[in-house]
Amino acid sequence: MSTTVVLGLSGGVDSAVAARLLQENYTVIGLYLSIGPEAAGEADARRVAEELGIEFHTMDISRALEEHVKAPFAAQYLSGRTPLPCARCNPLVKFPAMLALAHEVGAEWVTTGHYARTEMDKAGRSLLLKGRPANDQSYMLSRLPREIIQRVIFPLGDYDKSMVRIKAEAFGIPVAHKPDSMEICFIPDDDYGRWLENRGQSCPPGDFIAPDGTVLGRHRGIHRYTLGQGRGLGVSGPHRYYVSAIDPKANTVTLSDGSDLFREEIFCTDPNWIAVDALEGPREVSARFRHAKTETPCTILPTAEGGILVKAHTPVRAPTPGQLAVFYEGDVVVGSGWIS
Repeated sequence: MSTTVVLGLSGGVDSAVAARLLQENYTVIGLYLSIGPEAAGEADARRVAEELGIEFHTMDISRALEEHVKAPFAAQYLSGRTPLPCARCNPLVKFPAMLALAHEVGAEWVTTGHYARTEMDKAGRSLLLKGRPANDQSYMLSRLPREIIQRVIFPLGDYDKSMVRIKAEAFGIPVAHKPDSMEICFIPDDDYGRWLENRGQSCPPGDFIAPDGTVLGRHRGIHRYTLGQGRGLGVSGPHRYYVSAIDPKANTVTLSDGSDLFREEIFCTDPNWIAVDALEGPREVSARFRHAKTETPCTILPTAEGGILVKAHTPVRAPTPGQLAVFYEGDVVVGSGWIS
């Protein structure tokens, strides 16, 4: 009998192709994670499971999502930070839910349609690696602890999206041409400001100010802005304006010409080390400071408080509190920390 794997089946093309590829070597059990009223993919996930002939389960994760993702998401925006909900959901909600079903059915592995890879190093540690450059999703997976990574398979790690679409057509998968979902799953219209306001957790309007304190206009609430933002400000002046500071206590948003947004030193908290057991001294890495493919050569050092001091070799534009700094050595994810 083949080894059993629990697959997070979302209803999209990526997890559907992952299911079909895994069937060549595994018994696949599909799991749809229902997030509550906003859930929109269950019918497609069930249809894929029926087409492929795999066992199908659903699990309500709405309470865990509220506790570990939605509530912190709202709190961070209200404190002037910019949260990263998917990076919190993966280690705290999504993968634990799949592992819970795996324990119930006796499955050895869990899997998703993420574009990433895993492998073992010489010391027997489970490593997380980048997927193909065009679709690499290792940034959002960098908070997974090693004990979860050692139970995970990523069948799409050597594919890009165009290859997956071709595979989906060849396999006759019913969602082969379904558009990709880009927004946050619990904010289907992508308007997080309105979502916060509907929860009664928005901030009042306040002043846009210049670095010298001069009032430039009125903002709609600090929850609608993030560092480096240059669009949707509604303020005109002698140059284009960018958000360069957010002060929740004073309820002000500072606007500048953007020249003050660059940093060579960035502090991070709550490190999650994957390729090493701990950061014991200076280490040369490349780093991503947002969910983009740009990497910056850096030296990372441990701080006395247990955090990370990142010294960028070239200035980094708008490293944003609430986002992740993810550290790489080649394709290997060394670890990550929350930008503070």
